[in-house]
Amino acid sequence: MKDFKAIVAAYQQVDFSQRKAALATVVKVRGSSYRSPGARMLITDDGRWVGSISGGCLEGDALRKARTVMTSGTPMTVTYDTREESNQNLGIGLGCNGVIDVLIEPIDSNNEENPVAKFGSLINTIKPLALATIFDGFGYTGEKLILIDSGELISTFSNKSLAASVQKDLRNLFETKKSEAKKYTVEGIYIDVFIELIQPSLSLIIFGGGFDARPVSELAKSLGWNVSVTDECVAHIAPIFFPTADKLSLCQREFIDRDFEITPYTACVLMSHNYEYDRDVLKKLLKTNTPYIGILGPRKRFDKMLTEFNSQGIVLTEQDFQRIHSPIGLDIGAEAPDEIALSIISEIQSKFSNRSGGFLKYHAGPIHQRDPNSDQVFKQVYVADTDSKKSLVR
Repeated sequence: MKDFKAIVAAYQQVDFSQRKAALATVVKVRGSSYRSPGARMLITDDGRWVGSISGGCLEGDALRKARTVMTSGTPMTVTYDTREESNQNLGIGLGCNGVIDVLIEPIDSNNEENPVAKFGSLINTIKPLALATIFDGFGYTGEKLILIDSGELISTFSNKSLAASVQKDLRNLFETKKSEAKKYTVEGIYIDVFIELIQPSLSLIIFGGGFDARPVSELAKSLGWNVSVTDECVAHIAPIFFPTADKLSLCQREFIDRDFEITPYTACVLMSHNYEYDRDVLKKLLKTNTPYIGILGPRKRFDKMLTEFNSQGIVLTEQDFQRIHSPIGLDIGAEAPDEIALSIISEIQSKFSNRSGGFLKYHAGPIHQRDPNSDQVFKQVYVADTDSKKSLVR
């Protein structure tokens, strides 16, 4: 979603009385590539671009192709074969060992249905969307179909038969979360369609505005997350301390569920250094559907909370233990506040990506591949005490 936001922001700054623009999207990859399908780049005819479709290898040639698209007004799909160590056609050694299809579409600022303008209406969504884009389609190239999880269509293809076939796969996409290029047959004609799940921006709520919360806020915001910081002390949430945060809130603990919208795309970090505050906030968060609750401090601090909860008849489920992380963060040897922030943000990213956070050198499959069906993947590879549930919440 960060790429979407950056592209929309750049699009809004373009003077279309003087400039032309195009949008390049990675729609299919065979083998290895630097960016996954769904990576996008806005290109203007003065040679500037925002976003990326590779590690810098393809952007130059994509710019040349984009100028052709801007002139003709017709979208085109370009195939890059990076399997050769020296790709003389592109004038650069790529060595990515993959074949990459890139759809390049002209942007008509006078058309409210142009892809970037449409993204602009979607970037603030709080629910996932399923998007289908035709990238090789006998006159249909560039058309888009957007479906929300309730089944409502926001836009559709001009070919109703194709739309009906694609809608079935888009509905499944909310479950599988597997973006891919698919081939459909309409009246004997093969049409290639890229289907992808557009998930809302990750939101982070930091409970406690101490000095060590500041780098957490800054790092999260640099990733394009929506960041809120709340505290019961007004001195802790001065704007000078959190200049990039989206929301600073002076909120008493009993009103958290009233003042904050907590969704399955919200991560919550408790780092107030006030035991009673963190304990009471945790009680509130247990009733929400946040998938991640991180608690700063030693394990015995959370153990004390559990003892109190048990005495009050509050029983945590296995799912609760899976989403509570105490001590917080990945084990990267963090000591200083900036390092701890990196540890925390890395753990949250791992959680929402369903990845273990281990070394990629030990990962056997494609490094961009995610397992959307595994809710167990985030458990630590090493567990100090396999008989204790608490050892699973690290």
